[in-house]
Amino acid sequence: MVDPTMITTSTELDGHRIVRNLGVVRGITVRSRSVLGNIAGGLQTLFGGQISIYVDLCEKTREEAFQYMMQHAAERGANAVICMRYDANEVMNGVTEVLAYGTAVVVEKE
Repeated sequence: MVDPTMITTSTELDGHRIVRNLGVVRGITVRSRSVLGNIAGGLQTLFGGQISIYVDLCEKTREEAFQYMMQHAAERGANAVICMRYDANEVMNGVTEVLAYGTAVVVEKE
């Protein structure tokens, strides 16, 4: 698996030079909110402030997509990912797709 410290939103990785570009890699996950989660989230909105149940769901979903992206990069033979981004779309009411993507590369220390 690719070391998470070797993933950047930048076009380069400090202290390293890119020796091979392996193309786009991605990790996709689709999640829905549970009925109980919606009820708990609805109750939290009554009091205002951060809605922790949704923060937790979003963080877990992004982490899952990130892990899938790292796995895809490793399968390609990469040791780093540059230009990493997230994207999210609502597939249907209450169902969201989260995509983590970037460019898989092989880097060497300068």
